[in-house]
Amino acid sequence: MHVVFIHGPVASGKHTIGSRVAEALALPLFHNHLSVDAALALFEFGTPGFKRLRAAIWTAAFAEAAAAGRSFVFTFHPEASVDPGLIDALTQSVQAQGGRVLFVELQCSSAGVLQRLGEDSRKRFGKLTDPDLYRAIERDGGFEFPPLPTPIVQVDTEAHTPDAAAAAIVAAVRANA
Repeated sequence: MHVVFIHGPVASGKHTIGSRVAEALALPLFHNHLSVDAALALFEFGTPGFKRLRAAIWTAAFAEAAAAGRSFVFTFHPEASVDPGLIDALTQSVQAQGGRVLFVELQCSSAGVLQRLGEDSRKRFGKLTDPDLYRAIERDGGFEFPPLPTPIVQVDTEAHTPDAAAAAIVAAVRANA
């Protein structure tokens, strides 16, 4: 059992690339916004209730999948409202069942992020689309997060198409799974 843990900044292509990776590996995609949207149905972003519910969803999903031996692709945006210790807890829950978490880092510059914020796919998912809000969150440290474990591959999503990025990730997963 393994989790392909795709992380990167806002608008770096996590959902688009994650969907292609999931399809190529015949795995389900557990997109970050599934839990974010569920928590937002009850609580405002960043509130204690929001953070606890989001963490509980992630924790249950990782633990249940690991217990069932069910591999999956997970997308994650490292940002300040997430307890950094949660990533270790998620990883440990998978490892406790004999599984592995394969970290994949997507890279995209701030200029690239700003260019992509207005894309229709972001609006459809209710994602951050306002460049001024993005700049304010960035300025206030909202996107700060400690380094994640060493990735099996890093992909610059400005230099690679989603298909090329997905192919590089699939190759790395197959070499490391």
